Amino acid sequence: MTSNQLFEKLEHLSPLDFGDIFNKSIELFKKVWLQGFVHLLISFLVILPLIVIMYIPMFAIAGMAGLENQLDDYQFPIEEFSVGLLILFFVLILVISMAAGAIQMAITAHFYRVCKQVDLEQSESSSYFMFLKGKYLGKVFALSIAIFGISLLAILACYLPIFYVMIPLQLIGVIFAFNPDLSASDIIKASFKLGNKKWLILFGLIIVGSMLSQFVGMILCFVGIFFTASFVYLPVYFVYKETVGFEEDLSETTDTLFVK
Repeated sequence: MTSNQLFEKLEHLSPLDFGDIFNKSIELFKKVWLQGFVHLLISFLVILPLIVIMYIPMFAIAGMAGLENQLDDYQFPIEEFSVGLLILFFVLILVISMAAGAIQMAITAHFYRVCKQVDLEQSESSSYFMFLKGKYLGKVFALSIAIFGISLLAILACYLPIFYVMIPLQLIGVIFAFNPDLSASDIIKASFKLGNKKWLILFGLIIVGSMLSQFVGMILCFVGIFFTASFVYLPVYFVYKETVGFEEDLSETTDTLFVK
């Protein structure tokens, strides 16, 4: 789907029914809950080494603090060295946070593709890391940086705007999943356009979906949260499906018009 086609569809959105989307999400969850857990597990295993790397400067700072106590009689610039490590630590946190966000987005985008395959009973298969290689890698990191920047600006603006931007930001993953060839700027614009028009129903679906997945997860001895966490993505998938649709839907519509 080209950017012009996408924005044209975003100009003429059909109304959504909260109950219908929620019921469809529950039915699809019964079919994809295991894949949701697998995607969550893969994300954790890939991001875990980054978290370990992030803590290395902390251990170094702690080591410097212990060394300072042993070198009181020496003229060693231990404080300046510790400040340098502290700055390095914050820079490392920033870089790793954006890298982790990019990985999370890429794997979540693949989960959306799996949802479509199961929902439409398609047989195509794809790699879990399809969006972390080739031409998509740079775009994933660009989107991750944009999400980080937008979130930071919203937080700096007294936190209240974060409640607004959280909905469009949640849509970036699903729009990227089904329109990976669009530019990062077009994906962000489309996310905010759809988020603006369907903000209220999306907010309700995401909040209720999150509460339900956590409640059911806690009933299942808390471990169940890992199996129910993916449910929150399903209402977002159905909102995209019911409003924008997929490229093959557009092709079918075009063919019908041509025949007429």
